[in-house]
Amino acid sequence: MIRNLRRAVRRAYRRTVDLSHPARSPLGSAVVNCVGYTDGVRQAGSCPAEEALRRVRKENSADPAGSSFVWIGLHEPTHEEFTGLAELFGLHPLTVEDAVNAHSRPKVVRYDDTLLAVFKTVGYAEHDQLTATSQVVETGEITVITGRDFVITIRYGRHGSLGPLREALETVPDQLTKGPSSVLHAVADFVVDEYLAVADAVQDDIDAVETAVFSEHAGRGEAGRIYQLKRELLEFKRAVSPLNRPLESLATQPALLIAPEIRPYFRDVSDHLARVNEQINEYDSLLDSILQAHLAQMTVAQNEDMRKITAWAAIVAVPTMVCGVYGMNFEHVPELRWTYGYPVVLGVIAVSCFVIHRGFRRNGWL
Repeated sequence: MIRNLRRAVRRAYRRTVDLSHPARSPLGSAVVNCVGYTDGVRQAGSCPAEEALRRVRKENSADPAGSSFVWIGLHEPTHEEFTGLAELFGLHPLTVEDAVNAHSRPKVVRYDDTLLAVFKTVGYAEHDQLTATSQVVETGEITVITGRDFVITIRYGRHGSLGPLREALETVPDQLTKGPSSVLHAVADFVVDEYLAVADAVQDDIDAVETAVFSEHAGRGEAGRIYQLKRELLEFKRAVSPLNRPLESLATQPALLIAPEIRPYFRDVSDHLARVNEQINEYDSLLDSILQAHLAQMTVAQNEDMRKITAWAAIVAVPTMVCGVYGMNFEHVPELRWTYGYPVVLGVIAVSCFVIHRGFRRNGWL
């Protein structure tokens, strides 16, 4: 079932528009969607949160075993916009604070009868060629607040739209019948799957840098590209690593707001997250090795230059010394008045330079 859901998400992403921008919201500046679900089936039409919640609770009161709930999707709400929802659903003040203030650390916290989950989203920033200033990953945030008969998703950032995820879930009514915890699992699974996709894309950048470093025409600018990749990888790691413990808690610890049938699925998501963490650590180690290799290449190249400069300085020292002796204008300089003195001195200089040059060539200095 989870595999089918993942395929449905990919198909939905290919055929739907991004619902992330507030201008596309039919219900207000922050509310992207507000829909009720009964027995896993979406209720017709959209309505204000008060009306949707009234309908859902009326259905649940008529059928105690019912699984009706309302799902409200928000995009970057202000404190004023979220206050009304907080009062309607009776949210804890700390839940409101975490929901409205972005840049929270990934976590899962229970407040009274609600469960707050914060996920960091990561998207790959497309670029034609990696440079020392290229952005490789871009981060955002998704907060999921679940109760017995409602789920509120709040998204920050320009990527990671949940519209396709909602459509994909609606094609699997059996999953939605498990209640709000099924949405929480779907969001967690969606976020971690994006981690895997970004990790694969980053690997392509690392492979390109590695190939450039070990090519014959490697330049000094490769160090900047490697350092930029390490900075972007650190940003990636900050989003992924703190999520380990929250996912483990959802998979292993009993929670009244997590359906027992959903809990095993969180173990699958946790396994995928562990794989991403391993990839990030491997990438970091590989970039360290590539950087060290590049610095070693630069050191070897500089040594080669210094050896050549030293060799030519030694060769030039011979004529400099001889010319310096004959330039002192002493009266009794050897062979000063000899007819062949000038060509003989030039010949000695040429032969000496040739012998020194040949010696350096044999030793690989030139």
